[in-house]
Amino acid sequence: MSTADPTTTIGLTTISRTVASLAVGVVHTLERAVVGEGRMRTARGNAWEAVCADRARADRRAELDRMVAQLAADRRQRERQPVS
Repeated sequence: MSTADPTTTIGLTTISRTVASLAVGVVHTLERAVVGEGRMRTARGNAWEAVCADRARADRRAELDRMVAQLAADRRQRERQPVS
């Protein structure tokens, strides 16, 4: 005895989910074959890359702040010097 209703149809969302699921599987398999097991992207690796990127941005921002402060100090110094 079958429990499936013969009038049940497959909806567009069911097909989309199926296609998306298959696409993810293909991409995952392809990445594994091309990149290799040891170089697969992981959540831990992604998080570490984000931390490194944040640190690099903070370093660049701090360097820019130092440069702006130095330029402002130089300008103040020039403004204090008497004009010859």
